[in-house]
Amino acid sequence: MSAPKGPEVANVVLKNVQKAYGEVQVLRDINLEVRDGEFMVFVGPSGCGKSTLLRTIAGLEDITGGELSIGGRVVNDVPPAERGIAMVFQSYALYPHMDLYENMAFGLKLSNMPKAEIDAAVHHAARILNIEHLLKRKPKDLSGGQRQRVAIGRAIVRKPEVFLFDEPLSNLDAALRVKMRYEFAKLHEDLKTTMVYVTHDQVEAMTLADRIVVLSVGRIEQVGTPLELYEHPCNLFVAGFIGSPKMNFIEGTVADASATHASVTLATGTVIRCDVEAAAAKHGDKVTLGIRPEHFTLDGTGNLLETKVTFVESLGSITHAYCEFPGVEEALTTELDGRARVKNGQMLTLAVPSDACYLFDAGGAAYRRIVSAERSLAA
Repeated sequence: MSAPKGPEVANVVLKNVQKAYGEVQVLRDINLEVRDGEFMVFVGPSGCGKSTLLRTIAGLEDITGGELSIGGRVVNDVPPAERGIAMVFQSYALYPHMDLYENMAFGLKLSNMPKAEIDAAVHHAARILNIEHLLKRKPKDLSGGQRQRVAIGRAIVRKPEVFLFDEPLSNLDAALRVKMRYEFAKLHEDLKTTMVYVTHDQVEAMTLADRIVVLSVGRIEQVGTPLELYEHPCNLFVAGFIGSPKMNFIEGTVADASATHASVTLATGTVIRCDVEAAAAKHGDKVTLGIRPEHFTLDGTGNLLETKVTFVESLGSITHAYCEFPGVEEALTTELDGRARVKNGQMLTLAVPSDACYLFDAGGAAYRRIVSAERSLAA
């Protein structure tokens, strides 16, 4: 029997969803809506619960509390085959003795679909994925990227309302992953179908997602567009996870604060102005200053930090300089123009504009940045 066609509106809604294995709580109070036609990415470190969350949507894991609905239909107790979803795993799981056509058609044959409809569905999916010329080949004759396309094609022929992808690019080399990111973006544009994608790679998340869900220890930390998470992380965890190289954190105390700015005194005595909504901050409060490596310049305008270079990575178009600075656990990371000529042991005066600074209170919550229109457009 074929899987029924999913609902016309393919949104996915989770209300207070919980998942526990005995006493171990894996998902905690998950409240989320994946909108119809949206490309949503779950991202977070290993063990944060992102794959478990995806598997609960697929029906491969039973939830232990809350409500899960797809297209307005509660599916808590609905088997995976009847949810109108298709899932693509990290492992391609292709049948080695079958050619690509047979791999993609196998599930449809089991559902007793007419041969002409199967043929049309397989060739349609193959055209979308640019593998029509490979349909007579066996999996062993394909590259990793081609095998992944076949796995995706096997999902497309089912015409699901929701696609679920569980780290589909993690087995590929770096160059192929970049190419396949483009393929996934194009696939979403062509199919206009709801897609939920799990990855530990925040670069994949930033380049693919309409919205990103950042998870940590089974909880949602923040949901937003890539630019929202980059410009306005809600806490230290999100700020440190989104962005590559990762954000620098420097301990300090509040010198003065208002609704439009905060002045922060660092361990060196340097005072840094941050354009943030800091009306709730008080003189003497412990805070953490956040500066992204790409926001440092050598032009001497804005807040100034005196540092010493300890290591340099020249990458052609950009140069990463790692510097000593009090109050930083590891080296202060800077991303400079590739034409910058810096070397180990050199003293640098780094500048950072006040509207490029992030600030977090003692509990790790962010003071909202006041981003200039010019910086927002540049980002």
